[in-house]
Amino acid sequence: MRFTPTEIAGVVRVEAETRRDERGAFARLHCPKEFAAAGLPFEPAQTSVSRNPHLHTLRGMHYQPAPYAETKLVRVTRGRIFDVAVDLRPASPTYRRWTAAELSAENLLALFIPEGVAHGFLTLEPDTDVVYQIAPAFQPGHEAGVRWDDPAFGVQWPATPAVMSPRDAAYPDHG
Repeated sequence: MRFTPTEIAGVVRVEAETRRDERGAFARLHCPKEFAAAGLPFEPAQTSVSRNPHLHTLRGMHYQPAPYAETKLVRVTRGRIFDVAVDLRPASPTYRRWTAAELSAENLLALFIPEGVAHGFLTLEPDTDVVYQIAPAFQPGHEAGVRWDDPAFGVQWPATPAVMSPRDAAYPDHG
């Protein structure tokens, strides 16, 4: 795996190294030892999938505050997304900045999202599946979020969402 830091402290692009032969392809997607060697100690406690049948479905921008804060490794297994991370850590040098990556089943790219960073995505194809590895396990009742179009962050989405939950549409401005 190749680990590439982004402009947001702690948010890292994780690229699988694919081996191909006459049978097809093989790639390692997570190895605790390789993550630790890259300075990202991460041992998931939970794996979840988000199935998204519609083009331009928006999910986010979600996080869980301490003491239930989560670290996530996000990857697409079918389709394609515009994946966004927004730094909500007041002490961070990149506070209120955002970064994005196009994740797809084809490129096998993942985004590592540390605690204190909100996460969300917009589907770029219909029938897109997103897999999350999470540590520690999700704690229901402690969800939080910021609005996808909050001017405090200025995320430049590639399209206007066509589908989103009422909760995601109603988050207040951040500060």
